[in-house]
Amino acid sequence: MELILKIEELRLELNKLAACKRLADRELVLVSQRLDELLNEYHRLILEQQSK
Repeated sequence: MELILKIEELRLELNKLAACKRLADRELVLVSQRLDELLNEYHRLILEQQSK
């Protein structure tokens, strides 16, 4: 559940940054990459649970 909260926090932060910065802005890209990492982690956890 904590992972889902982190994903939601980063999603909100990314949306806020995207509203006021260029899409190529370094900060925006870093937040986007971190969100991608968390989403990949979440996806792996789901796949693990399904394979049990």
